[in-house]
Amino acid sequence: MKSTNKIIIILLLAAAIAGCKKSFLDRPSNSQISSNNFYKTTSDLRLATASLYAGGEWGRWNRSGMLPLGDVLAGTGSFGYSNDLVQLFTRTITAQNSYVTDGWTGLYSIVAQCNTVINAIQAQAAASIPLAEKNAAIAEAKFVRAVAYYHLAVYWGAVPIVEDNSKLIENPLLPRNIVSDVYKFAAKDLTYAAQYLPKTDEKGRVTTWSAQGMLGKVYLTMAGWGKSGSRDQALLDSAKKYAGNVCKNSGLSLLPNYADLFKSQNNDNQESLFALQWAAGATYGNGNDLQTWYAPTNEVLPSKNGGWQSLAPSYDLYRMYSAKDTVRRKATIMLNGDFYPELNQAAGGYKATGTGMKKHVIGNEKDNNAPTMDIWSSVEHNSYLRLADVYLIYAEAILGNNTATSDGDALTYFNKVRARAGVDIVTAITPALLRVERRVELAYEGQYWMDLVRYSYYAPNDAVKLLNDQDATHGRISFTYDPKTRIATRDTTATPTALPATISSFTLPIPASELVSDPKLTQPPVPYY
Repeated sequence: MKSTNKIIIILLLAAAIAGCKKSFLDRPSNSQISSNNFYKTTSDLRLATASLYAGGEWGRWNRSGMLPLGDVLAGTGSFGYSNDLVQLFTRTITAQNSYVTDGWTGLYSIVAQCNTVINAIQAQAAASIPLAEKNAAIAEAKFVRAVAYYHLAVYWGAVPIVEDNSKLIENPLLPRNIVSDVYKFAAKDLTYAAQYLPKTDEKGRVTTWSAQGMLGKVYLTMAGWGKSGSRDQALLDSAKKYAGNVCKNSGLSLLPNYADLFKSQNNDNQESLFALQWAAGATYGNGNDLQTWYAPTNEVLPSKNGGWQSLAPSYDLYRMYSAKDTVRRKATIMLNGDFYPELNQAAGGYKATGTGMKKHVIGNEKDNNAPTMDIWSSVEHNSYLRLADVYLIYAEAILGNNTATSDGDALTYFNKVRARAGVDIVTAITPALLRVERRVELAYEGQYWMDLVRYSYYAPNDAVKLLNDQDATHGRISFTYDPKTRIATRDTTATPTALPATISSFTLPIPASELVSDPKLTQPPVPYY
């Protein structure tokens, strides 16, 4: 596996950026765009920033990071095979784990691509391009870079901050930077993006509302760092400010039907604040292959190929759904007997014969009217930030350090999420209720582990206990479901499958390949600012 520094240098020397012509889905090859004749028009800027929404850089993280690290680590999905995935599930992770390595490499490749775009615009953009359009293009790149750094900080803690790829040629050995500075860097990028991104843009592109929603999440996370026992009120207020502005002033609303969020015909709907822009026909490693790897069966996939590493929902996730929470449950996980008319439509639909992941499983090329879609290129534009997420961020920022809240704004937006799901509204919100709500609303969207890490910052003992309770109650394993009796059964005799969690469980090891190429990564982190 190539090191982060090598990847960044290669990207710099290649000086080639994938873009699009008329839309995100019409990208020329890298060789068609060179730094010598590019960045001459506004159209060139749009081409350059469009490249930041998909491609191999995001492909690696989307496949190896989003679900394996975001949900398997958290006990939302389980595996009984595939050694590196089992490591994640059982908390026996080594520095050689391929998912940890690919996740790190993917995120730093995204950072490198963003850096190339930002620095090229600043140095090479034609004077004839209006300043507002240059700033907006830089803002797009800074938004994406901030998302990458947020993920790096959540998963690995102290990591190197890289703004200029060219500096790595002279000094390729970088130290880690302290966690608070990594979050600060992401917040600064997002603040810039919130200022210079437009309120509206073509479908799929981020806006100021995307930046402000993400800024609310970053501030909410920062509020707990190093504050065991309570969170920083000033940072909670900042999270409340930005998330609340999205809730109240964006004019955006939830999509009425939860299940529709995950159908390709609703890509880039009004609830999607940041989604990857995948195209059909992408080659291996450059497209969205989530359903190919993690679907419970190949019967619903293009060419009936895939489903190699079926992601089984854990019993712990299943028991989070209340009896009324059937809409979200069925759109997220399949149970034996569930029928999905939108899958394998030519054969009359699909009836599940066991448990498995449903979210991201959108069917074959005929189901999605996408003739060139194959196993490597699902056309689902999966979201990394949704409006419902921001609603819950806003409620959590208001709840803050309190044991409960009946604040009107918090209840309004919290209950909007619940009402859409068809479950009872509440008159008070507690931290435990909010964690469950986020888990079932955002399951299999890579969010729950990040929620748990945020929890571990200010309540470390409670966060560790939450993970260990999954094992003590045999919840961190899969289960069977009888559609006749409607009873779910899990193994209650097996010993716990995971090593006991400690506070160190919330930080991933730096990949071994990176430690070999950059020994400074083993040293204590240093300030960036």
